[in-house]
Amino acid sequence: MPNFEAMDTKQILSELHFKAIRSSGPGGQHANKVSSKIELTFALENSKGLSEKEKESISLKLRSKLTSKNTIVLQCEETRSQHQNKKLVLDRFWKLLSVGLQEAKPRKKSKPTRASIAKRLQQKKSQGMKKEHRKKPDL
Repeated sequence: MPNFEAMDTKQILSELHFKAIRSSGPGGQHANKVSSKIELTFALENSKGLSEKEKESISLKLRSKLTSKNTIVLQCEETRSQHQNKKLVLDRFWKLLSVGLQEAKPRKKSKPTRASIAKRLQQKKSQGMKKEHRKKPDL
């Protein structure tokens, strides 16, 4: 569980909803009677553990991961253990939140070097000469 500044992680943990579902794919009798797949849902808009600024940042950066009702839905069926899958899906959730709350570094303006400017101009000159030589000569 990460330690973010304004985010109340205990409150967010209490707002998470877990659902155990039967895993897909082959597995014989074990897969047919055990619900090892875990589905985590988190309603972003109704969360009391996040500030409005954090909610806005997450909704902008994680647009593709949100449902139409601004809900994050994650699933895990990697292992045969329900507890392991729950742990894995929680880790994914915290990583996803940290990505959503990350601030972009300000871009530093840069100039092209003298050598790169000279190289570009030389290439332009040679390209122009190449096209000039394609013309028919004047008589």
